[in-house]
Amino acid sequence: MNNANKWPLWPAVIHAKCPRCRRGKMFANAMYGFHGQQMLKQCDHCKLTYEIEPGYFYVAMFVSYGMNVAVLITLSVALSVLTGSTNPWLYVIVLLTASLILSPFNFRYSRVILLYWLTPGLSYQPEYSADKPESVLPASDPGDSIAPLNLN
Repeated sequence: MNNANKWPLWPAVIHAKCPRCRRGKMFANAMYGFHGQQMLKQCDHCKLTYEIEPGYFYVAMFVSYGMNVAVLITLSVALSVLTGSTNPWLYVIVLLTASLILSPFNFRYSRVILLYWLTPGLSYQPEYSADKPESVLPASDPGDSIAPLNLN
């Protein structure tokens, strides 16, 4: 394997790149902007279809929930230690504000985490990182990304 084609994991995750080739974008717009977040249907580099089956990203809600709970518990403990206040309105205002500010982050990275680490059979394939990935795509269906999971 040629190390020149190998793309590092963490920069690809941070910039929300395709989990298979680590070159194509997963989202059309910036995380915080006036146009909202729009996830692309497929990778523009290797043609990986991101939504593997209808309703696939419902699982990302659970990942987002876990991320939100972790942030809110951490913030609650930090507020309690730093201020020592028992005023519930302080906690409500700070935690709701943090939750609203971090919601675009949670939306984006819950999907990134789902595709990178929670999808069986989907992993980085350096041959798709080449400048011309068409040579490794199957001729039958270039949008077919991974084999379906057989539960029988």
